[in-house]
Amino acid sequence: MNPSLIMSARDIEFLLYDWLRVETLTARERYVDHSRETFDQVLRLSQDLATRYFAPHNRESDLHEPTFDGEKVHIAPAVGEALKAFADAGMIGAAMDYEVGGMQLPYTVFTACMSWFHAANVGTTGYALLTAGNANLIAAHGTPEQVDLFMRPMLDGRNLGTMALSEPHAGSNLADITTRAVPQDDGTYRVFGRKMWISGGDHELSDNIVHLVLARIPGAPEGTRGISLFIVPKYLPDADGNPAVRNDVVLAGINHKMGWRGTVNTAPVFGDGRFTPGDQPGAVGYLVGAPNRGLACMFSMMNEARLSVGLAATALGYTGYLKSLDYARNRPQGRPLGAREGAQVPIVDHPDVRRMLLAQKAYAEGALALQLYCAKLVDDLRTATDADRAATLLRILTPIAKSWPSQWCLTANDLAIQVHGGAGYTRDYDVEQHYRDNRLNPIHEGTHGIQSLDLLGRAVTAEGGAALTALIDAMASTVTAARTTGDTELTEFADALDRAAGRIAATTAILWQDMNPETALANSAAYLEAVGHVVLAWIWLEQALAANAAAERGRGSDAFQLGKRAAARYFFRWELPRTAPLFDLLDSLDRTTLDLDETWF
Repeated sequence: MNPSLIMSARDIEFLLYDWLRVETLTARERYVDHSRETFDQVLRLSQDLATRYFAPHNRESDLHEPTFDGEKVHIAPAVGEALKAFADAGMIGAAMDYEVGGMQLPYTVFTACMSWFHAANVGTTGYALLTAGNANLIAAHGTPEQVDLFMRPMLDGRNLGTMALSEPHAGSNLADITTRAVPQDDGTYRVFGRKMWISGGDHELSDNIVHLVLARIPGAPEGTRGISLFIVPKYLPDADGNPAVRNDVVLAGINHKMGWRGTVNTAPVFGDGRFTPGDQPGAVGYLVGAPNRGLACMFSMMNEARLSVGLAATALGYTGYLKSLDYARNRPQGRPLGAREGAQVPIVDHPDVRRMLLAQKAYAEGALALQLYCAKLVDDLRTATDADRAATLLRILTPIAKSWPSQWCLTANDLAIQVHGGAGYTRDYDVEQHYRDNRLNPIHEGTHGIQSLDLLGRAVTAEGGAALTALIDAMASTVTAARTTGDTELTEFADALDRAAGRIAATTAILWQDMNPETALANSAAYLEAVGHVVLAWIWLEQALAANAAAERGRGSDAFQLGKRAAARYFFRWELPRTAPLFDLLDSLDRTTLDLDETWF
């Protein structure tokens, strides 16, 4: 059986078991019912579902994107069939508690499972990831009645969910939203307003759609402190949770994107008067959590969504890498340098093609390792005795886990096209679609600029720099471990990482020495890129150490371990040096963008 071109089961096995040792989670009470066997079963199930139901219609959904006839959104039937198979297998609630109908699977294993679906068909998977996030939020912050009426039907696919935050005039600045929610005598609210860029906002894929909507209650404080969260379903449910009365939620239209075309992107309108449930104007909404605490409730879903976007970017970079590697091994062209005669050789034999493949491997495998490391922190946050450490590390790594793959796995997709040559930018090969799909991820769930402001303006300064200290301490532990191996090359890598970690600490201190946010944050995007690359160097040294240890235990093929070592070597010699000029720029407190007058453009 040929290896999959969707994801690498071998790499996932290595990361989960040889590196992160996820089977040790089964000693914790939450996961005591699981074992290596149950983990492997659900991983194989995910590979099978992704291969059978998601991958076959990936191109169809791209070429025949959703349409809107003014009344209904029409989507390729295969999308609904795939989502049904996903829900029937219990995957929507796989990481959720038993008491709400979930499998209580470790989030690390669930993340590895989801990598298959994102890589196979990111457009169809979009509905599933939004629904899982929606369900998690309602389970955490909703009332028992809300859980029964809206969340439980999500687990079997009868309800799908959305996250309705942005508005046409506000974009990412949620402080400026104007959607309003008027309280009613029966405890419900009537919601009025327009949202924009809402993925999965209308379709016929499920019996009902559950919108989580941010809105303002009359008299609420200005800014983000005055935002509340509401469940606004497409249909009001009956006592058994079945859709009954059409709510006043309609579409102004749909947005046509360059990628993720299978996930319909909508402009919904709440309370425009087309439907009047109960003969009163407005869409019926149900308050989730306390008034004016909507962002606090939504933040857990937004953080989950950021990690999911990073995983989607990773998976697209990974599948593009596997497909370009397969193409390079099977495409004969050219001859060895100096040879004028003889048979053509596969292009994988040419050094520059190997450079492009090795770069993709370093980006994609490094990003997947980062995603699974962050997922392990989520598990530790829920179940470990050192949960505070996990929370602290997750705070600083989340913006990196979202943005680094969105930038560098997109670069991997660019290289995958280049490896294919002229064939790469045709629709005959998947890699051009993967590039278009991945180009959305630097924008999804907060742009690079927003993530960089979060990293430098909040994560590294909170609690006296506790998160930055924890991250540098974690790197120091890896440095020490590498130096004690006696391996000359690993010691070289350790020394390079040690110097780079020192640059992070020194540069951060310089940026905040005058406590001037304007100057400190002016070049935050460069800070995110530099710190992100150092974090990935750390992740690659961790992988190199794990590969060495696995080889010593007789696990895995020599080629696999040597491939990990080669990718680590590439990252330390080709990629980590990129950070030095960025740190130099940051240390100079450059004001080029601050001192620029708008009229000079």
